Amino acid sequence: MKQYQAYLFDLYGTLVDIHTDESRPSFWKVVAAYYTAQGAPYTWKTIQESYRALCAAETARLQTRYPDAKIEIDLLPVFRSLYAQKGIDADAALLAETARYFRQRSTTHFRAYAGAGALLDALRAAGRSVILLSNAQSCFTRPELERLGLTERFDRIYISSEVGFQKPDPRFFAAPLRDLGLDPADCLMIGNDPFCDVAGAQAVGMDAVYIRSGLSPKGIASPARHSERSEESAAPVLSLPRMDLSRLRAKLLART
Repeated sequence: MKQYQAYLFDLYGTLVDIHTDESRPSFWKVVAAYYTAQGAPYTWKTIQESYRALCAAETARLQTRYPDAKIEIDLLPVFRSLYAQKGIDADAALLAETARYFRQRSTTHFRAYAGAGALLDALRAAGRSVILLSNAQSCFTRPELERLGLTERFDRIYISSEVGFQKPDPRFFAAPLRDLGLDPADCLMIGNDPFCDVAGAQAVGMDAVYIRSGLSPKGIASPARHSERSEESAAPVLSLPRMDLSRLRAKLLART
């Protein structure tokens, strides 16, 4: 297989298996109890409604500014506003702890896929740049990377809530290209979403690897269907029919 200068990885569904559920009343009841314990009293219905309204308002504000963009809001200001509505001026430590609690109570399953760390280590040992490009919330993801021992395995980490855009928006892909002076032709994107990861990478001139995992969009037979580029111009796509990072490592390091 062609050897690339930089390997860009999606996180959830590619390196990490996670399941979250923010729809359950039981979840919002514990979140309301947490806020109430900090002096910001809510019922589960009022905090759910306020949270969703604040998210929608922030999304609308950014979408007005960037009408053609796939934007990503930052949830920390939302958590801060929930406190402010009850007269509490939340400091950075309280907001970080609130985010940690919110994520912990909404998560029902969390683990790194077998071979994730070894894959990243092998690429870096071969002298390649390893970059994370994740549609995620920084306040959730950075602690989770630390928990899994993955932070130091990346040369650079890009999280959509910090950049303001999410895959497949080309502005998100452009961030590492700009910062690191990379040529898209020397980059390979690896992810489990044929639209966000594969088509998004192809749109900026990168090759891509599609891994089908339990978190991949359902009912999609081929990532090629989601590329807006013509069949003649589309960058190559390697597809793995199931999650197998050991096999992927062998393919990525095999020289043609």
